[in-house]
Amino acid sequence: MRIGTASLLLLLAASPALAGPPDQGREASAAWAATRDGKILPLKEIERRVVPTMKGAQYIGFDLELPSGVYTLKFLRDGTVIWVDVDGRTGQVIGRTGR
Repeated sequence: MRIGTASLLLLLAASPALAGPPDQGREASAAWAATRDGKILPLKEIERRVVPTMKGAQYIGFDLELPSGVYTLKFLRDGTVIWVDVDGRTGQVIGRTGR
């Protein structure tokens, strides 16, 4: 299942110490729980690791695939979209498309 950029951005920015997940549906609840339980890293940590490596590219958003926990960060450089797949458990880049 894919979770939209805007809804997940707010969701993953929330502290895992909160009492419960925001009321944003089953997908958002699953993403919140995975972050809270330490199964995947928070989006901010993934961005901190990947965005600086994309010199000359504009960061335009992300998707999170559950249950695999793979974040796909999207960038734009010279009119070309670049997708960077990141293992949400480790923070390691596992794939990339585009230049």
